[in-house]
Amino acid sequence: MDIILDLADQHGLDSVYKHFPEVLEPYVSSRNHAFRQCLSLWLISLVGVNILYFLFSTLSYYTLFDQRILKHPKYLPNQIWREIKLSVTSFPITALVTVPWFFFEIRGYSKLYKNVDEWGWGYFAFSILAFLAFTDCGIYWIHRWEHHPMLYGWLHKQHHAWKVSTPFASFAFHPLDGYFQSIPYHLFVYLFPMHVYAYLAAFVIVQMWTISIHDGAYFTQHPAINSSAHHTVHHLEFNYNYGQYTTLWDRIGGSYKRPTKQFEEEMFFDRPAGATKIDAVKNVLQDAQRVPLGNVKSDGVRERKGAALAACD
Repeated sequence: MDIILDLADQHGLDSVYKHFPEVLEPYVSSRNHAFRQCLSLWLISLVGVNILYFLFSTLSYYTLFDQRILKHPKYLPNQIWREIKLSVTSFPITALVTVPWFFFEIRGYSKLYKNVDEWGWGYFAFSILAFLAFTDCGIYWIHRWEHHPMLYGWLHKQHHAWKVSTPFASFAFHPLDGYFQSIPYHLFVYLFPMHVYAYLAAFVIVQMWTISIHDGAYFTQHPAINSSAHHTVHHLEFNYNYGQYTTLWDRIGGSYKRPTKQFEEEMFFDRPAGATKIDAVKNVLQDAQRVPLGNVKSDGVRERKGAALAACD
């Protein structure tokens, strides 16, 4: 972050701070003053997350997002606007509570380094894999912890308002929800050495990944990858597929669920455009009426009733 901070000072913040009230001059005139650094880090974080969010979410929406999701019966009225509103109102608070991580990082308390020769190219590559493994594990357990009844209602429930999500839901969290799930990213570089540019690149890539698992572009249902398909199951059923990049920890924690059956029963992409829940119920009942009652066992009747109720859910 010190690289970004230096660039921001040179190309804008120095000029901005010159126009601050005189009473604040002692706090903002020096680049090394803690108050100025914290304020600058908050501004950089706030601007940066907005750029990443709107740039990659918009690109995903127009190039990858499955537009059929907009016709899904569980897609909410004005959902995209509501996702954006929650995101942008949460960003300032999330950025604020994140500042201490960046502040102590630029003060030299992290294990970030700039010279590849310090650890070599082998460790450079290994550190990226280690970063992904560490954050995959950490986010899984934090995410699962947020589903505890004591926390879910006030902390994580807002994100689950989107039963079927769009790319703009990727950052639509309670401010502290987004912060807690980001902790493994920051913690890693305080525990393990990592090249500063590898860290910056990884930080951007994981934001893109977070968007990708909300975009409904089901490129893969590979059992090892926590894809958009798997994350859709999580939004629909809550108690499965908490992972970030892989399904490893879901398998270890007993919370893994394959997406295929879920799509068949819940996504309703085979409905004609504009079909409603009532249409689905009518189709189920009509199908039941076409079968002679003498040939239908009670279990079959119950199955059809269950299907009608599921369509209303």
